[in-house]
Amino acid sequence: MAVYFHEEDLPAGVLAPGVVAVDTETMGLITRRDRLCVVQISDGKGDEHCVRFARNSSYDAPNLKAVLADPARIKLFHYARFDLAAIHHYLGVMATPVFCTKIASKLVRTYTDRHGLKDLVRELTGKEISKQQQSSDWGGPVLSDAQLDYAASDVRYLHACHTALVERLAREGRTEMAQACFDFLPHRALLDLAGWAENDIFSHE
Repeated sequence: MAVYFHEEDLPAGVLAPGVVAVDTETMGLITRRDRLCVVQISDGKGDEHCVRFARNSSYDAPNLKAVLADPARIKLFHYARFDLAAIHHYLGVMATPVFCTKIASKLVRTYTDRHGLKDLVRELTGKEISKQQQSSDWGGPVLSDAQLDYAASDVRYLHACHTALVERLAREGRTEMAQACFDFLPHRALLDLAGWAENDIFSHE
């Protein structure tokens, strides 16, 4: 297992075919203000790749964009709503089809209100991940080994979580419901970008 660091794009041919796990690191939580700094991606075979974008990046990353936009590849995210918006806004592609482990967790782990990635990974895989670097400066000129390991850990276990959650969704008869939620996520991300992030347009109010 290794973590690979790349500037501005993913090298061609480094990922095996099939499902990929994806996450992003940004300067903050307001997508239009807080730029995309890192996209981390894994094919689940043991290696993780972190692609860093500089302050004045053009985000011209054809290899990465091709993977993210590939309709034959499922993209695994934890809280896909945020990552889809960031990827669409900065890279100009919608990373579909998508499976969100946070949504799946909420649909099947109804015995808990702890749906963060750390808790999910602990229960489903028995692994521990650290969140110490979550709020660090991702826009600096140099990323530390601790930052890169943190970024990689956010995609390292998503394939295993996906497998377990698919089984639980089927067991509880909620596969179709989950898929409908996943299919709506790109639209939810676009609503966020268009200014409806804090408003529930489905509510009575």
